[in-house]
Amino acid sequence: MRLPAALVPLRNGMFRRLWIATVIGWLGTWLQNTGAGWLMTTLAPEPLIVAAVQAATIMPVFLLALPGGALADIVDRRVFLIGTQLWTISAASLLAILTLSGMMTAGWLLVLTFAIGIGSAMTNPAWNAIVPELVPREDMVQAIALNGIGYNLTRAVGPAIAGFLILLGGSSLAFSMYAISILAVISALFVWKRERRFTGLPREHFVSAMRAGMRFVRNTPAVQAAMVRTAAYSIPASATWALLPLFVRRDLELGPGMYGVILGMMGIGGVTSGMLLPMVRGRLSRGATVVVCSLLSCTGMAIVGVSSHWVPASFGMLLFGLGWTAAFATIQASAQLVCPPWVRARALSIYQLAQNGALTIGSFGWGWLGGNIGIPRTFLTASAVGLILMIIARYFSIEAIVRAPAFAPPQVAPEPEAPAREFVPLLRTARGRIMEMAYYRVEPLQRFEFLKLMNELHHVRGRAGAVFWQVYEDVAHPEGWVEVWSMESWTDHLREAMRLSDDDKRLLTAVALFQHDADRPSRYLAVDPQDYLHTHPENAPPREKLTVGNVPH
Repeated sequence: MRLPAALVPLRNGMFRRLWIATVIGWLGTWLQNTGAGWLMTTLAPEPLIVAAVQAATIMPVFLLALPGGALADIVDRRVFLIGTQLWTISAASLLAILTLSGMMTAGWLLVLTFAIGIGSAMTNPAWNAIVPELVPREDMVQAIALNGIGYNLTRAVGPAIAGFLILLGGSSLAFSMYAISILAVISALFVWKRERRFTGLPREHFVSAMRAGMRFVRNTPAVQAAMVRTAAYSIPASATWALLPLFVRRDLELGPGMYGVILGMMGIGGVTSGMLLPMVRGRLSRGATVVVCSLLSCTGMAIVGVSSHWVPASFGMLLFGLGWTAAFATIQASAQLVCPPWVRARALSIYQLAQNGALTIGSFGWGWLGGNIGIPRTFLTASAVGLILMIIARYFSIEAIVRAPAFAPPQVAPEPEAPAREFVPLLRTARGRIMEMAYYRVEPLQRFEFLKLMNELHHVRGRAGAVFWQVYEDVAHPEGWVEVWSMESWTDHLREAMRLSDDDKRLLTAVALFQHDADRPSRYLAVDPQDYLHTHPENAPPREKLTVGNVPH
């Protein structure tokens, strides 16, 4: 039986198992989110405080995305994910126990929601990074969209189920079911036998790994453009997440059951969007897809803002959901396609930093505005802001072209000399930076072409980990040029070759045409003279011993 295009990634067995387990976990997440938002309308029914529940969920992602991404890249991702799920189930269990015992307060609800957000913040970069390990490249975009479908499928039914559970046993029952759902994710991770990859190099240090991730993003325009586009969409969209519970309760005067139905309509829109995405991709570019999604979501928010009945409000949330899933799947895929495996979790965590940072700031901002001008007017304002940001963000292209691997043999560049024998045992533990120099000979007519390649090479070196880069022209011999760049350590220098993408290697092949065998690259280890004198006193020349005969009188 042939699968529909939207479900093709499920043909990969391990992805299918983890996806099903994650869908169960997401269902539990919606039980928790709905229960927490509704419980806060009872504990502290103020717009800013209710909006703080959404902010407490997202803020940990804003604070911990980069550390989580660095850890996910330098440790075994399967073990790391199991650890994050154990943390989350502990926080979820405490949330259920305090609510069930009647000891829950607004402060404790925010604290435990924040703790659960920590688990999500550490989980998301690792989960996003393992998708390319579970599916072939041709399935990756739809696999990301399929995650969105699963997320929104649970959104469609989760709030409605949560509303029923809250009516049946209060928010504590919804919280208890959330804790149980995490067990499905943990069991699937235990079944996964992840292939381990050995590079032969020491593991990256935590802080150094974070710096390498930031350098990669700083030198990758495609990821930066994706961050701008996701922030431009997230800021206005956060108004819905922050204020919908209070809007349903106070403005529409409805109970938790109808809140679940209205939120479920957004989930139905999200599922529909994900299923239609393969067809849309064949007709629209990524940028155009995001523009259409923004129009749908802003229109949906505007309809909610003018609604005084649950029917038009539900239709507005359906339109909002249609835009939500396709927008985030398209933008994230554009970022993920240009991220190599060694830095994928870190780069995606920085991307999510922009997304969730925008959602956090937006949640607080719309919550404050809702308390001053009312929630309906706030939805209309958010819709207008979304249209303005959509127009501005169109100048940041997410149409990055990722070419297939090249099979032609690269131009062989001169190799640097091997390290001296006495340096070999010291280099891996040396703390000094490594300066590298490559020499080029450029004829006057080739100058423009050479400098154009150097401008691109600057970003290649930065993505590979260079902390400094510069190209110099020989003032005595205009045809002579030298490229200088520095790496944090010797092991970082050894990782350079592994960090190069196929496009990077193509560029280096073009640059190698300006190099000659006689001009071999060189490498230098940074030495602090003062530090060396203090730590190696045994290398100082022996002082002349004084005797009685040569003591001056």
